[in-house]
Amino acid sequence: MATYCIIINLIDDSKIQIGKLGNIEFKKGYYIYVGSALNSIKGRIERHLRNEKKLFWHIDYLLNSPNSRIKDVIFEKSNDKWECEIVEEIAENGTPVNKFGCSDCKCKSHLFYFKNSHAADISCLNAFNKFKLKAEKYSNLIKVEK
Repeated sequence: MATYCIIINLIDDSKIQIGKLGNIEFKKGYYIYVGSALNSIKGRIERHLRNEKKLFWHIDYLLNSPNSRIKDVIFEKSNDKWECEIVEEIAENGTPVNKFGCSDCKCKSHLFYFKNSHAADISCLNAFNKFKLKAEKYSNLIKVEK
């Protein structure tokens, strides 16, 4: 099991159709998406990184936009699921995109907006540190830019 954060750079303001959520206006900047992989973290992240895939999760629609670039992926393997706890911490600093990626929990969102890269990076790493989770960078294993 693993909890992960995808840090995404949206290079332009964009209106994107996100599944059943409808059209959402996204501001240029950085977003953190928090997710979990019950089986293979490598398989889950590689799926997110693929350009050709069935659009299934909310995050698939955002990552499918020509304006989105994955900057980094931070993850932690654990026997416990930390997804919603990480979300709570990141929510203190980021602006939520309501109902994004949280249809299976009580969180307001699993996607948060930040104006700049530094703020997104610090928020993500601080959330992992608060719970004494060892944050690893997936970029050490695979190329993350489209």
